[in-house]
Amino acid sequence: MVEVKICGLNTSEAVAAAHAGGASHIGFIFYPPSPRAVSPERAGEIAKSAPPTVARVAVFVDPTDAEIEAVVAALAPTMLQLHGSETPERVREVKQRFGLAVMKAIRVSTVEDIQAATVYDGIADALLFDAKPPKNAEGMLPGGNGLAFDWTLLATYKGKTPWFLSGGLDMNNLAQAMEISGAQAIDLSSGVEDRPGVKNVEKIGAFLRAVKG
Repeated sequence: MVEVKICGLNTSEAVAAAHAGGASHIGFIFYPPSPRAVSPERAGEIAKSAPPTVARVAVFVDPTDAEIEAVVAALAPTMLQLHGSETPERVREVKQRFGLAVMKAIRVSTVEDIQAATVYDGIADALLFDAKPPKNAEGMLPGGNGLAFDWTLLATYKGKTPWFLSGGLDMNNLAQAMEISGAQAIDLSSGVEDRPGVKNVEKIGAFLRAVKG
């Protein structure tokens, strides 16, 4: 079974569509510059409808311990996702302090980015390979920009940590992305939106049905 994480959820309707469609993970973003950001209290409220079998992922970018503590108290996440410049030492520290699984996002544009991810082996519980924003791009977020990277690069990954494929995925390229990358876990946000931060429940359902198919 392919695991699917629907990320950037900010309404109870989107959460309901995700778990009804069979998503294995639901993600909530705690990074204020993102149009998908929610408060800890809001995330805790809208996540109530999801059954305990669906993993709740709290997404941060270089968070302080206090920021994580607030989210843990309100949401009771299953996993923490670190999408910034966190080092292996910081990932280990977060795991030990909060006693939760940690997913580390890796921004990819070259084969060296893929190979460098092995420094998190034995530390992170999962990796997420996402497209690295272009250096000259202005106003782009650390992730969720709807950009894809060269999926053939993933063939060079020699680490042992399970990983998710992210970046520019939608109904039109899902089959190709999975075939080329060999991904067994998918993460998407913009691919099921009408515009940044506005999820479309019909698109969520259709994407999850496509994955099952």
